[in-house]
Amino acid sequence: MNGTPRLRSAFPATPENSKKNDQQYASATGSWITASPPAALESAGQGQNAPLIPSSVLDAPSQRLYVVLFYTGLTLWRFYDYFALIADDTESLWLFMKWAAIDGVVLYGLPGLRIPWLQWSSWTVTLVVLCHIILDAILMFRIPIPLQAWLLALFRALNDRELAVSERSVNPGSVLHNASLILGKQIIHILPEGLATLNPEQQPFCIDGSKPSVILPLKINQTSPILVELLRIDLDNGPNQTISIRGKELSRYMKQAERELGKHEDSSPRYLRIPVKDTGLYRLQRVVDKSELEVQKRSSDTFVVQCPSASVNDGISNKCKDSLSDFKMEVKGVPPLRIRYTKTVNNEYAGCATLTIYSTDAVSPPDSHDTSDLPVARQANPAVDIGWARSLSIPVPINESLSSGGDWQYSINEVQDACGNIVTYSDPSGGRLHSLGNTHLEHVIKVFERPRAQLHSCDPRHELKAAKGESVELPIRITWGGPRVLDDSTPSILYQFTPMHDLQLNQEHGKTAQMKNLTIEKADPSIQVAEPGLYSLNAVGTTFCSGEILEPSTCLLSNPPEPSLSISHSDIPDRCARKSVGLSVNMDLSGTPPFRVGYSIQRMGDKATRHSERFDRRHGQLELRPPLAGHYIYQFDTISDSVYKKPRAIQRNDLMLEQDIIPPASARFADAPTYRKVCIGEPVSFDIEIIGDNGPFVLEYELLHNGGRRKPQRMKATGIEDRLYNFTTDELKDGGQYTLALTSIADNTGCKTPLSEETKLDVGLQKPKIAFGTIDQKRSLMALEGKEVKLPLRLQGTPPWSLSYINFENADNVMSASVYDPNDKLAVSLPGHYEIMAVHDAACPGLVDNAAKDFKVGWIPRPTINFTQGAAVKKENKYVRGDLCEGDEDSVDIVFTGTPPFSVSYEQRHKEGDIVRSMFSKSINAGLDAATIRLEASVAGTYEYSFVKLGDYSYNHDPRTFSALHLEQQVHPRPSARFTNTGKTYRYCKEESAGKEKIPITLFGKSPFDLDIEIKHHAAAKPETRRLTKLDSNQFEYEIPHEVLALGTHAVTIRNVKDARGCERRMDFDAPHVQVSVADVPTISPLEERVDYCVGDRIAYTLSGSPPFKVYYNFQGHNRKATVPTTNFRRLAESPGNFIITDISDQRSTDACRAKVELTKIIHELPSVRVSKGKTATTDIHEGDEAKILFEFGGTPPFEFTYTRSTNVPKGKKSQVLETKSAVSEGYSKTVIASDEGIYEVVSIKDRYCSFSTQRVAGNSGGQKLLTYR
Repeated sequence: MNGTPRLRSAFPATPENSKKNDQQYASATGSWITASPPAALESAGQGQNAPLIPSSVLDAPSQRLYVVLFYTGLTLWRFYDYFALIADDTESLWLFMKWAAIDGVVLYGLPGLRIPWLQWSSWTVTLVVLCHIILDAILMFRIPIPLQAWLLALFRALNDRELAVSERSVNPGSVLHNASLILGKQIIHILPEGLATLNPEQQPFCIDGSKPSVILPLKINQTSPILVELLRIDLDNGPNQTISIRGKELSRYMKQAERELGKHEDSSPRYLRIPVKDTGLYRLQRVVDKSELEVQKRSSDTFVVQCPSASVNDGISNKCKDSLSDFKMEVKGVPPLRIRYTKTVNNEYAGCATLTIYSTDAVSPPDSHDTSDLPVARQANPAVDIGWARSLSIPVPINESLSSGGDWQYSINEVQDACGNIVTYSDPSGGRLHSLGNTHLEHVIKVFERPRAQLHSCDPRHELKAAKGESVELPIRITWGGPRVLDDSTPSILYQFTPMHDLQLNQEHGKTAQMKNLTIEKADPSIQVAEPGLYSLNAVGTTFCSGEILEPSTCLLSNPPEPSLSISHSDIPDRCARKSVGLSVNMDLSGTPPFRVGYSIQRMGDKATRHSERFDRRHGQLELRPPLAGHYIYQFDTISDSVYKKPRAIQRNDLMLEQDIIPPASARFADAPTYRKVCIGEPVSFDIEIIGDNGPFVLEYELLHNGGRRKPQRMKATGIEDRLYNFTTDELKDGGQYTLALTSIADNTGCKTPLSEETKLDVGLQKPKIAFGTIDQKRSLMALEGKEVKLPLRLQGTPPWSLSYINFENADNVMSASVYDPNDKLAVSLPGHYEIMAVHDAACPGLVDNAAKDFKVGWIPRPTINFTQGAAVKKENKYVRGDLCEGDEDSVDIVFTGTPPFSVSYEQRHKEGDIVRSMFSKSINAGLDAATIRLEASVAGTYEYSFVKLGDYSYNHDPRTFSALHLEQQVHPRPSARFTNTGKTYRYCKEESAGKEKIPITLFGKSPFDLDIEIKHHAAAKPETRRLTKLDSNQFEYEIPHEVLALGTHAVTIRNVKDARGCERRMDFDAPHVQVSVADVPTISPLEERVDYCVGDRIAYTLSGSPPFKVYYNFQGHNRKATVPTTNFRRLAESPGNFIITDISDQRSTDACRAKVELTKIIHELPSVRVSKGKTATTDIHEGDEAKILFEFGGTPPFEFTYTRSTNVPKGKKSQVLETKSAVSEGYSKTVIASDEGIYEVVSIKDRYCSFSTQRVAGNSGGQKLLTYR
């Protein structure tokens, strides 16, 4: 909140009129805006042109860089497809449609990103897309482009130079368009009337502590003032002040205005920046220019007032939820004022509000009914009351309901006065810019939630119980009215307590009730109470807020009596021996159920054992039956209940009991399960534990089958002395369910005790069995190599089963497996003969079906590849096929074994020596067991074909099992022949034609060679062919027979060549050839008969003979020689003089046989004109005056010239021609009188022989044209 306020000028709407009270007041004309935060309001004017990707995420230059990189990648991809199209000769239409679609999507989608500089119009995008589509068509359909011709034309356009008569290369433009021929122009300027305006844009101005002065703009037009006077009218009825600006001060302001305007802008208005430091009404009084006359002024008044400001009186306050905010803002400035502030609740934006503040103490601004603008600057009116512009201080109360807890923050964002001055206290992102001195711009209210208190688990129907002398937690529950509780919200409880003995009869508080206040700590929110009585909650609150007491709010705390125990007992007699076998104890308890009684049992000679028993009622019964004989002591020594949870010791003699115990005989199964699985045909063994001391014992038991009792199965065992008795049943040959039951036992006294112990036996109906199932009615299978195979099993018995099996290919390794389903499958991964050895189910061993114990597994053979018989000869680890000539057609047949269809991938390498020139990977699919491979022979070299991948219907390619097949073939290049000097023309004079010319020929290939040569005269209809055989050397000189040569040009062409390998090359098109020419003496003749030429004309001749020619001539007294490669001789006349050709020779000629000629041409200089001595002269005149314009000429009189008058325009703009005039001069100068404003300049000049013009001539699109005159 430190810094300087940022001022913003605008024309806000005039505040609405409202009824005025006697006191100052503030009316809120705005409403809360919750749709967007203040930052969004600041940026709402940006419109729809913001980038799709915000600049905060990625700035605009980076976005443009990524677009360029993306477009570069697309271009590289496009050319990659183009070169691949040329190499593979693939389909062009699909690639064209693909790239047309990509270009359309990318280019039409680019403006949607709204990236600066890339937001093109729809017409521009459509034009760019059409250009890309044309480029795609040229590339993908391989349309030839005359690139060489274009480059040549571009080179000629950039290097447009010609040979001149001086035999040096010159630019024709510098000769034809010589700007020095017409120099100078005259500018006539009619002086306008001046004008001065103070604050032409009607901007608002204000000053304060951070901005002690402002700059008033004074607009001056078409004048240079020497005095400026301003009148300042004081706003507080003080004396008026006249401010005079002249001399150095005014000169400084003028220089500053010139720097702002720039050069060559003499006619544009200037702005003088005049600083002022005092408030008041400023009025332009007068302006005097250099002619000491007052400049016309446009009067307007400009107010400079105190800048508006706003502050909050209090910084931080504490409030309760649902109360009012109740604070004030103070606004200073020229009313009516407008203030905008934002509200945040718990750091979340909650809206903004705009208030318009009026004051009854202030005078209303003029024209307050007009809401179009505020009276910032207006027409001067000395009688107007300016008291409304005084600054006032107005308090603004803010009363809002605080509906939620937490931190509420009110921040002042902006304040605006009646003149339109705006002071902004926050930037667009919501940060604070500054605060003025001790002025507070923010007000924070801490809103505390109101607490609520109530009791739980305790009410008038349910009292709270506690043990005597112990404390218990008072069940108080504190809640809050909202989810946000501030850290310093510490609740305190006020409660009333009456001891138990002071309560009234109706259980209400007595006169001795005590009021207690308790602060609840957050670290330990519990309240511990120990004294019995009535507790009631009276009030709850925090430091700042009172709370609410909810029901239940009253709780009675009591101390129940301690638990106690009394017992009575009786013996449990035995029916045979008439002795006691235990004790039955009756319990009488007092206290709060449930109870837990602790007691100990001690047998004479043994240690005591501890026991406890729970009783849910106040009466209970306990039976004590010791298993062994002896003297027993029972001691009941501890008791606890639900209140007195800690066991309390009780030591009384009546709680200790003694008894002698003689238990009856008994028997039970020792560690035997109640249910057992048994295999059919096997006996079962059991261990029985005997209990008792009066042996020997007699035990009776019986075995039942399927619920029916069998006579031989009732058994009796006598004379049992040991504690553990074992017996075994007969073999259980019948399947089903058996029950073995112990019926009775008797000791030596003869007292028989019935028994109820029994166990069940489940005997299977048959033995488990195993066999292999079938697949397609057989127990054999052919599978893919390495693939897991699942063999079907058929099992009988109880799951799970364990089986063992072997594979005879590895008979020493016996394997095992576990299966869980009668129709499960055995997974194997190796071929062989499998046999099941044994099986065992969950209980019993089983049988193996000998007829179905075997299963055979085999692998489907993998595919192979080879060449047909005689297709190639095997050498070492590769096959070699016969040699081939370049360009011939050849193929090789391959055969497969396996399951069709087959897929083959092979690599084709082209080598020259040990260097691999190219390599391609290709693949074919064969539906049968044979295929044909086309062999490449388009380029000479060694070709290697490596078949690296093979697959069929059953197998994919496996590099671990496949060995590559290699084929090699040599392709020889076709022989060729060329003239050593291909395209050369052999020339000589006619009288030397009896000699013989030798033409060197170079041959390529393996000698000896056969060669066919064709000789054709340009006038003959049929050529003559000569055949040369058995040429043993690669270099050969051919002698043209004398009888085939005649006067004129002969074409000698090589048509056919054959070497020793049998390879032959026929050259029908673009065959190598040379020219043999027999010609006469060269001649020269001019293309035009005229003798007089102007500088810039082209002098042209035509030559006959054998190029190149040598032309000898004299120019300006100097002899020169020119070499002409063609039959046209042309030179540019760059300077005046006499041009005389004396001699000429061609290629066959010598110095002795030159052709002597004398051709003369006269070159005249171009006429010239100078306006105002060749310079730009400016003449200022008043309306009605005249000015003289001087024209000076160069050349040969008489002279005829044309000049124009055009408009005076600022620099950078195009002038328009107003009128065109022509004049004639017999001498070398002429003066013209002019009185109209404009720019006078010559556009054409003509003398006796030549003319020159700077204007375009009809029918010539090349720009300026040289006009000639004779």
